[in-house]
Amino acid sequence: MMGRVWALVWARNLEFLRDRSTLGWNILLPILLVAGLAAVFGNGVRPLFKVGVVGDIEQAQQSTQLEFTQYVSVATTEAQAARARVGRHQLDALLDAAGQRYVYNPASPKGAVIHRMLQSNPEWTAVVEGGGGLRYIDWLLPGILGMNIMFSCLFGVGYVIVRYRKSGYLKRLSATPVTALDFVLAQILSRLLLILVITVGVFVGTNAVFDFPVLGSYLDLFLLTVLGCAAMVAIGLLVAARVQSEELAGGLLNFVAWPMMVLSGVWFSLEGAPEWVQQLALAFPLTHLLNGARSIMFDGVGLGELQLELAALGGMTLLCIGLGALIFRWRPS
Repeated sequence: MMGRVWALVWARNLEFLRDRSTLGWNILLPILLVAGLAAVFGNGVRPLFKVGVVGDIEQAQQSTQLEFTQYVSVATTEAQAARARVGRHQLDALLDAAGQRYVYNPASPKGAVIHRMLQSNPEWTAVVEGGGGLRYIDWLLPGILGMNIMFSCLFGVGYVIVRYRKSGYLKRLSATPVTALDFVLAQILSRLLLILVITVGVFVGTNAVFDFPVLGSYLDLFLLTVLGCAAMVAIGLLVAARVQSEELAGGLLNFVAWPMMVLSGVWFSLEGAPEWVQQLALAFPLTHLLNGARSIMFDGVGLGELQLELAALGGMTLLCIGLGALIFRWRPS
């Protein structure tokens, strides 16, 4: 028995090692991820607090007697927009140098720490944002649902297409009147229907328990989600358009998914991160989906005010569908 088992193990190892694209990608992927994360998060000490300042930074530092060291990320900002970011846990506090007021969110642990440091200063007045602001779970909900959409769309489509190609199903399908564009659109619609039903069900169920704030339109939120799902599915289709190995498909899909999960604001805000990191995050559809969803839920904006998000998601969807249909391969080589 063990002889048969070892024979199968040996055969499978040879199959894997002879697939040079898969072998190379399994070696290259972790190196790229480590290098990328080191470039984003590994330079020096990360600041513990993110503070916005309205007015002169030096005046605010001297008046509050706070040491704006490497542990505190400070930037000048506009008052009204910054107050909203405090409520959404994107800033830990907002200092108004001229008015000698500071805005904080009691629901934010770091905001509460800054409040404890400043409340002993009689010259400064505390202002609570939104009567307590958002709970962290409120801010986190779009990130969790967006991450689930991302993984379901990327892997649910990418693996299936590669398996179809490997099993010969696509080869047989190519003998029918079905075109590559027909097949690509069918995959998008199928995955859209499934993931939207799941996402709406999860949202309704958790909302019944936690009562999440939704200041904008539920219809706008749903339409944005549809567009975000379409963009994710289109990317999954593009990745799997020519790949023949499930192992290589998994590596490529992970290479797409992990940067999005880290840099798109799923678990934490990129407020205070280097400018190039924030610009890089705009290349990911998940960033635009989460930014738009949080704006609708917490700021009450409509789709008409989300031109950047809608244009980015729509453009990515059309581009990936077009490229995927163009380079789509029915048969394994």
